[in-house]
Amino acid sequence: MAIDFDDPIIEYAGTEDEERLVAKQLLRSDASENTLRPKTLAEYTGQEKNKENLSVFIKAARMRNEALDHVLLYGPPGLGKTTLASVIANEMGVNIRMTTGPILEKPGDLVSLLTNLDDQEVLFIDEIHRLNANVQEILYPAMEDYRIDLIIGKGPGARVLPLPLKRFSLIGATTRSGQLKKPLRDRFGIQMLLELYTPEELARIVKRSADILAVPIDGDGALEIASRSRGTPRVANRILKRVRDFAQAKADGGITREVADMAMNFLDIDKLGLDTTDRRLMTSIIRNFGGGPVGLETLAATVGEEAITLEDVCEPYLMQQGFLTRTPRGRCVTERAYRHLGLPFSAAGQMNFSDVE
Repeated sequence: MAIDFDDPIIEYAGTEDEERLVAKQLLRSDASENTLRPKTLAEYTGQEKNKENLSVFIKAARMRNEALDHVLLYGPPGLGKTTLASVIANEMGVNIRMTTGPILEKPGDLVSLLTNLDDQEVLFIDEIHRLNANVQEILYPAMEDYRIDLIIGKGPGARVLPLPLKRFSLIGATTRSGQLKKPLRDRFGIQMLLELYTPEELARIVKRSADILAVPIDGDGALEIASRSRGTPRVANRILKRVRDFAQAKADGGITREVADMAMNFLDIDKLGLDTTDRRLMTSIIRNFGGGPVGLETLAATVGEEAITLEDVCEPYLMQQGFLTRTPRGRCVTERAYRHLGLPFSAAGQMNFSDVE
């Protein structure tokens, strides 16, 4: 399924001037991402335990000629939930219909989708945690009993007309599984957490993408890109395209470690995948608030970013890398953040401002 960025179901991060290369959300520059997506489990790199389990579930369902049980994919954005849903449908040999939770505003929107599904077909709902309560109520009997209950008439004369559905597979994807209501979550027979990728796994993804894009790349160049991609295939593919530009414009067209390093220095992406916004956030906490604690809204106003951008895009990775902590009083940077930025850290946990230019 091609991605159309003029389609209202597609949400992307910010405007062209605000887009961050290391953002995990879809950007307008990712319009050709579909060409890099693997089509089979064999082509899909990483998530080995999930792939192994899925291959068993899919094989068993096909042997019984049944629809695959409903699947919930959850984890940080950019790890391949949409891609994996397409792979599942392809391995099952059925069509997939894609939508997102926010655009299913009325129960009728979901009913029209469900009633048009063929036997064993896959319905994929991205950001399923954002379905409103009334729409979720339609899903309960649809997932469990393959029927929907239509209310005919009004008042005392109203009656419920059960409408049978074809046996379909629902694949839900979410970045915030904790916001799913328990009755909905419990109806997913297969639940899988997608985790961040290792640099070695991302290097294999980068090499595969480079082959598709017809870009010469060696192992060291692929690993250099992978190590700065924040454990996320979407970020790795995006950086690869920009490094390709530098390789063609400033080198011989091939990507080596030296070319990748040069390109990412121009792009202000450091050795750990931190960009200008990440470093500005940490520097602001250090210079303006003595290392913290500082509240999220205050920090957002100081940095000049939306609070939700800092909370959803910057903070998770900074916390995973041990640069930032959250306390009841606010955000604090760690000693590792001082060292990474090349700033002095006192024994008391406060920066010595006399040593800073």
